[in-house]
Amino acid sequence: MFSLTLRFARRSSLTWLAIALASSGVWAQTSKTNTISGRDFIVAVVDAQPITNHDVNVRAALLAQQLRQQKKNVPAPSELLQNSLERLITEKALLQYAKEAGVTVENEAVDQAEQRMAAQNQMSVDALHAKFRAEGTSVASLRQNIKDQAILQRLTERNVPSRIKVSEVEIDQAVRERQNASVNTNPDIELGHILVAVSEKANDADVVALQSKAQTALARAKQGEDFGKLAKELSDSAERDKGGLMGVRATSRYPTLFVDATKNLAVGDVTLVRSGAGFHILKLVTKRASSVVTVTQTHPRHILLRPGGQLSQTTARAQLAEYKRQIEAGKADFAKLAREHSQDASGPDGGDLGWVSQGMFVPEFEEVMNKLQPGQIADPMVSRFGVHLIQVMERREAPISERELRDMARNGLREKKFDETYQLWAQEVRGRAYVEYRDAPQ
Repeated sequence: MFSLTLRFARRSSLTWLAIALASSGVWAQTSKTNTISGRDFIVAVVDAQPITNHDVNVRAALLAQQLRQQKKNVPAPSELLQNSLERLITEKALLQYAKEAGVTVENEAVDQAEQRMAAQNQMSVDALHAKFRAEGTSVASLRQNIKDQAILQRLTERNVPSRIKVSEVEIDQAVRERQNASVNTNPDIELGHILVAVSEKANDADVVALQSKAQTALARAKQGEDFGKLAKELSDSAERDKGGLMGVRATSRYPTLFVDATKNLAVGDVTLVRSGAGFHILKLVTKRASSVVTVTQTHPRHILLRPGGQLSQTTARAQLAEYKRQIEAGKADFAKLAREHSQDASGPDGGDLGWVSQGMFVPEFEEVMNKLQPGQIADPMVSRFGVHLIQVMERREAPISERELRDMARNGLREKKFDETYQLWAQEVRGRAYVEYRDAPQ
């Protein structure tokens, strides 16, 4: 199945961020020519490779937009230029190291990156090329930038993960913290429930009368009357024959409205809340810490089309958009379309991907999936595998085993240590390079 990836696939997407931003105009707005003339002068040399004032300004514009999108402060112009220069120096040193190590990227990978960039901007590759040429950036420069980023990505994946060390002591601590968090945020509770139902046909006078009935029941419960007897006497809910008891279970398995209404109650307290079904008198009967650690799982399905041959990404997106319209109009069945058209291994199963936990899919797929509510279908989206139509069918809180919990803790710790490890390694590589500073960037 396409979706199973290494945990560090999340990191591989970071180097593509610059390329995606470049396609939004940041690169093109500042990149008009590579000629060293006028204000465009050499500011540094790394292993005989020059860095020009123009290069630094291009990177500074890109860095500024990244910071703004991340809602971070943009440094003063002089500091921004210096930061951009230092990044370019490190990047040049890494590219030289990659060349010496024989790290290469095939033209096919560059082609695929171009296709993703074009799809993100909802245009064809030819239109993307025309856009860059019109703004002064050659196709050769665009492709070289993409290739350099891909080389840096591969070099990083070869060198950084193996340097990250996570001890069993660190994993033990992370597991304890996760268990404590689970106990605090998802306790087991039991609620007593009396429902005074309100019909959809009820008029204002009916609602007032029913509200009065509910408030009377609440007052009687607060005065100490037996809640079970009140439920059997007054409740319209399915639990009335059980004395209103809804059973002991995790808060995640209760309606959110009920949890929010009772979260600050002490055991034995009662409250009244209104919903579309009517008035609910709720009593917190039991509350105890749960020793079971849970994780949010999603049950999605998808239809995958892989561009190639006569099928362009633009056509694939249009085709999947039409499928979405037909499904939402009730004129087509998602599973049937998946069996007939999906080019993923899940196609014969109606596109069903089963229950999955966080981190099981590539980032671009998971980002879209996580924003969907159960039953909702996303607009067609592009991943490294092709074009997808995604629907989330269900979500749940599921218990995880001790081994799964430790694996999650280990992966989380490795991910947290990635940036620091990368910086140390990159500085080591840079330290072996010859760097000559010339005039300061302007």
